[in-house]
Amino acid sequence: MREANRIVAVILEELKELAKPGLTTLDLERKAESLCEQFKVRPAFKGYHGYPFILCCSVNEQVVHGFPNTKPLEEGDLLSVDMGIVYKGFYGDAARTFGIGAISQKARELSEVTEQALYVGIEQARAGNNLYDISAAIQNYVESRGFHVIKRFVGHGIGTKLHEKPEVPNFVPLNASKIRLKAGMTLAIEPMVAVGTDEVEILEDKWTAVTKDRSLAAHFEHTIAITGDGPIILSKV
Repeated sequence: MREANRIVAVILEELKELAKPGLTTLDLERKAESLCEQFKVRPAFKGYHGYPFILCCSVNEQVVHGFPNTKPLEEGDLLSVDMGIVYKGFYGDAARTFGIGAISQKARELSEVTEQALYVGIEQARAGNNLYDISAAIQNYVESRGFHVIKRFVGHGIGTKLHEKPEVPNFVPLNASKIRLKAGMTLAIEPMVAVGTDEVEILEDKWTAVTKDRSLAAHFEHTIAITGDGPIILSKV
């Protein structure tokens, strides 16, 4: 799990360096494919429930599951890239949001709040805590800063499958039962946050999720392991 997620982190760092105005998300897709071949790993998303690409590239109002395409990225765009790989039967999964060139103050604030919400949530991923301590920490942080947690999509357990139990919402569900966290659990925690609304629509491609009011969205994700000494972030270089 550590190596699978390290590889994802390395690839995302390379994609971040490439993501400049004029480049297309399909260029990033081709680079990701080349890096998967270099690392001798299998992309986790391509073919998963019919998803046709290695990357999810979501621009501006797109929240998640955006298709890579030939439209050049523009100065000021906010690009979220989500990627997973399989290494020796174990999955890595992570997401980052990149500003393309100079971005607006609101876009920068949204990105910073979303990333910080991820770390606030990770801090609660401790043996003996309730799963929804993670959810509450993320929701409270995001909403206290005037933004909105997307509720349609959630984080998840991860291991020898991409999506395992338990689901890890970024909000506290109604009538949430207590789920005790244990050492040895591996979770993908992934706040998705929008400026204007928590409501989303799915586009005609049946994958791309956009904010209903078309306001900006951001997405950060780490895969973490819960240990007796606290959480360890696996998806970092």
